[in-house]
Amino acid sequence: MLDTLKTLCYLSGPSGWEDEVRDYILERVMPHADKIFTDSMGNLIVTKKGAISGGRRILLCAHMDEVGLIVTAIDGEGFLRFDCLGGIDRRVLIGKRVYIGKDRVHGVIGIKPYHHVGKDEEKNVPKREALYIDIGVKSGDAARELVSPGDPAVFDDSVLEFGEGFLKAKAIDDRIGCAAMIKLIESALPCDCVFAFTVQEEIGARGAKTVSARVRPDTAIILEGTTAADLPGVPEGKRVCALGEGLVIPFMDKGAIYSRGLYKTLTALADAHGIKWQTKTLIAGGTDAQAVQRSGTGVDTIAISAPIRNIHSPASIAKISDFTDMPRLALLLLETLSDEKEVSV
Repeated sequence: MLDTLKTLCYLSGPSGWEDEVRDYILERVMPHADKIFTDSMGNLIVTKKGAISGGRRILLCAHMDEVGLIVTAIDGEGFLRFDCLGGIDRRVLIGKRVYIGKDRVHGVIGIKPYHHVGKDEEKNVPKREALYIDIGVKSGDAARELVSPGDPAVFDDSVLEFGEGFLKAKAIDDRIGCAAMIKLIESALPCDCVFAFTVQEEIGARGAKTVSARVRPDTAIILEGTTAADLPGVPEGKRVCALGEGLVIPFMDKGAIYSRGLYKTLTALADAHGIKWQTKTLIAGGTDAQAVQRSGTGVDTIAISAPIRNIHSPASIAKISDFTDMPRLALLLLETLSDEKEVSV
């Protein structure tokens, strides 16, 4: 799973431009799938039969897209203005390397030189409008030969294992869920499942809305990355979750209150099988669950997440031991669901 995750993190897939990620996943899962479909939004929907057919309709979701940027204008000197695709703290943008468009044009995010900054400006985080992308040209005409307004950009794609089992990369959110779903599809399953590799989660769980309407699941399992703020200066109660403490099983986030029955079942399974887990200490973040849970007549929904520091940045950090059990725990839940007719709430 680790090698798969690394490969996925190298790929470019900002919201609305997930093609490269989808193509890789398609190649990996095609030999193991019973049915594969790509809808008009770009969601990749994979059906795999299990030992038991019929019963409840189970959907597993992980989103392919990552946060990124989109070029909005090119000025006369060849500098690019941009907006964000997804929620990015503008403090992490300054000085970062990016790749723009399908030709992967190199750029660096710049700002007004420090010696031109006034005393009041010095005390504030610059607004996004004050930033620009420098692609190393001297005119607007030269820039337009390389890029166009509407082109997406992603952060530098370097991947690094470091320290005591840590991994640094862009897009760990949510290539980690995609990697787990690939492993599940490559495994024998206890029951029929539909796997949705969704698009545009970072800009409002848009892909998950159309997936839910098509699949009409009874039960959904969301595989995700989630915010960890276990950092210096952050009080314990506001750290949300912590690296090294295992998978995250949330009872609520900003977009969903998860099924109480599935939460009880999942946490009991983790305990019974020695899988380290934690829950969130702060109601924060959101997942595709916000769209899936509210679709149709309602869907019994739970999430399994991996804690990630510096989420939505080029230097997201995860601890490898936290996420290796993600597919195992999901499989244990599938085995339980395949033996049950109904989950109590």
